[in-house]
Amino acid sequence: MFNSPDKTVSIGDASKLTGVSEKQLRYWEGRYIHDPERSVCGERAYRRYSQEEIQQIIKVKQYLEEGFTLQAAAEKAGSAI
Repeated sequence: MFNSPDKTVSIGDASKLTGVSEKQLRYWEGRYIHDPERSVCGERAYRRYSQEEIQQIIKVKQYLEEGFTLQAAAEKAGSAI
């Protein structure tokens, strides 16, 4: 999905790539992971996730599956704010 390093994906694609629901990604933003870049189109702003952000989300999910709390998983993945 990432053909170039500067390519970004929508929240829907980020959800598919990581296995984390869109709702969960929105909840994690600003609390446990960095807010993704926003692409403005008219009056709307759409979330755009970079390859690095996708990798951090995957790491957080893996640590959660290992039994870490969300805060600890985010810190261990290096994405805690």
